[in-house]
Amino acid sequence: MLEVLAIVLYSQQPIVPVEEGIASYYTVASSSPLTASGEAMDDGALTCAMLEGEFGAYYRVTAENGRRVVCRLNDRGPYVKGRLIDLSRAAMRALHPTAGLLNVTVERIPERELPPWLWSGG
Repeated sequence: MLEVLAIVLYSQQPIVPVEEGIASYYTVASSSPLTASGEAMDDGALTCAMLEGEFGAYYRVTAENGRRVVCRLNDRGPYVKGRLIDLSRAAMRALHPTAGLLNVTVERIPERELPPWLWSGG
């Protein structure tokens, strides 16, 4: 009976796609001072750019070294073939102190899993 209940509950959860690919980072000096969402670019914020996704959504980025960071989507990119996500300088440094490119896994964090004070409503 408990197994059936677990299957029913699990089947009600939305599927959160996990993507694997290459992360790069960008800075105010290497891009526009404004992001695609209209925010000022901030090298010290934990933000990211992806070609798709809702501005304000949060993503968990896990590097192959096991380190993780949670970033808020506020820009579009990367526009370099073969790259999955562009990270702010602070987000990249949270994953690795010196790397410019990293193999990563990216997953969207559902709103219900975020602390209430973090979710801005996108």
